[in-house]
Amino acid sequence: MRAAAAVLVLLLLTAGCGSTLERRVVDGVTDGATSAPFYRVPDPLPEAAPGTLIRSERLLGAPDGAAAWRVLYHSRDDRGADIAVSGVVVAPTAAPPPGGRTVVSWAHPTTGTAPRCAPSAGDAPFSLIEGLQELLAAGYVVAATDYPTAPTYLIGTTSSQAVLDAARAARAVPEAGAGDGLVLWGHSQGGHAVLFAAERAATYAPELRLRGVAAAAPAVELAGLLDADIGDVSGVTIGAYAFAAYAANYGAPLDAILTPEAAAAVPQMAALCLIGQNDRLHALAGPLVGHDLRADPATVEPWASLLRENTPGRDRIPVPVFVAQGGADTLVRPDTTARFVAAQCAAGAELTSVVVPGADHGSIALDVVPQLIRWLAAPGGSTC
Repeated sequence: MRAAAAVLVLLLLTAGCGSTLERRVVDGVTDGATSAPFYRVPDPLPEAAPGTLIRSERLLGAPDGAAAWRVLYHSRDDRGADIAVSGVVVAPTAAPPPGGRTVVSWAHPTTGTAPRCAPSAGDAPFSLIEGLQELLAAGYVVAATDYPTAPTYLIGTTSSQAVLDAARAARAVPEAGAGDGLVLWGHSQGGHAVLFAAERAATYAPELRLRGVAAAAPAVELAGLLDADIGDVSGVTIGAYAFAAYAANYGAPLDAILTPEAAAAVPQMAALCLIGQNDRLHALAGPLVGHDLRADPATVEPWASLLRENTPGRDRIPVPVFVAQGGADTLVRPDTTARFVAAQCAAGAELTSVVVPGADHGSIALDVVPQLIRWLAAPGGSTC
């Protein structure tokens, strides 16, 4: 299929397709068709400082008025080991201001945990960056991590360090014009990652000036989130990604909380991507609805402790916070986010909360982009 796509690209190019949409389609297929060698990690991986580029390459399908690069960079896992993480960097082509552009480090919602689920590896590497056009128009550099390829789903330390190191990688691309100013922005799984990143930024990446963190429908209160969602196929799928990651990373036993059928299905589901393999995921998840858990992970060790440790917001987040929630969201439910907001307000956080009554889990990040852009111009204020 990749070879056929490449042939199609050549035919379209020689035909002289001229529209912006045609260019993006052609360039996106070209970028996707040639991506595989880029992700090969040196073995052994020479150690380098977090955020150091392993390699980068220009992407053809950047939005109008912008340039983009696929990047492979050094980061650290939760044990401090040097790991490779991929992503993209997108920057306006106009000259940067003195001191460089502020970086928005974007953390994407769930796509799956297998390496091929990485957004940067596909034919539309910018499609999940919600608010990209508006952020570029406002003069920001956008760094979008794929998260590590090892199972790290909802593992706060590793995911958050990948987000912070993506901003460092953006600064290592000279043409991007990135300065040391930083804002974090994420949706769902990405909301979880950026909230953790906000908590860790001062100690992990002190050279970056973190101005604020924005999260749409963030995965907070992990035990409650899993309990609320496990009754449908989406919840079973999200649970499978998390259970597989925790089992692989921490050695937590699946059979302590899952039925034999669910424990057998988890590795199969973890190998599938949410985008493009949804039917296969649903075929595995459907029979497990109502037959997934044999015990509540919130009450069984080590699962209970691991879920607490990987829940963001246990302490006051030390920078201004913007939280958006859809009133019609049935995955990250409004009451879960409301409890997080109330706890941060009680702890003294500078927090702006926006609830959009008709928005669901898929639409909320796009729905609040205008408010986000205004907030980013001067992070702060509080609705507590």
